[in-house]
Amino acid sequence: MGKDGFVIVYTGKGKGKTTAALGMALRAVGYNHKICMIQFIKGSWHYGEMTSSKRLEPEFELTAIGKGFVGIMDDKSPIEDHKKISDEALRIAKEKIQSKKYDIVILDEINYAINLNLVKLDDVLDLIKIKPPKLNLVLTGNYARDEIIEVADLVTEMREIKHPFKAGIRAKKGIDF
Repeated sequence: MGKDGFVIVYTGKGKGKTTAALGMALRAVGYNHKICMIQFIKGSWHYGEMTSSKRLEPEFELTAIGKGFVGIMDDKSPIEDHKKISDEALRIAKEKIQSKKYDIVILDEINYAINLNLVKLDDVLDLIKIKPPKLNLVLTGNYARDEIIEVADLVTEMREIKHPFKAGIRAKKGIDF
C-alpha cells in the first residue's frame, strides 16, 4: 500500500520551478481538488499567475505574502521586514496544512527563503512533519537543503542550459512573469 500524499520538491538554478507547481495545480483543479499556494518571496510584484489564478477559483487559492524579491532590483526593504513577513507566511502555511481543506499545498520559493535566512530549516521540516497523510506538499525554490531532499518523495532539479537573459534579453511578460 503506497503513501497517499507526497512531499514534492522543485529546485535548481533553471527556470520552471513555480511553473511546474502551477502545472500540477492546473491538473488537480481538473479533478476538483483544492489547492493552496503560498508565495514566500514574490508578493509585492505583479506577475501573470496573480491574475490567471483567479480563473481557477474556488479550487485554487493563491496567498502572496512576501514583500517581493529580496535584495535585488527595487528592493529597499530592510531584511527584518522580509523576515517578519516570512514568519507570517510560515504561520499561514501551518494553518493551511493542518486545516485538512486542501489536497495540495504549495510553498512557493520556500527553499530560497531558507537560503536567505528568512525562515529556519527546522521550521520547514516541522511543516513537513505535521503534513496530514493525504496532503501533497510542494516546496519550490533554488537551494533545496539536503535535509529536505532526504524527506521528500519526489525531487526534480531544473538545470539551466541556455537563458536569454545572458544575451541581454530582459524578462518577458507571459513567459517569465
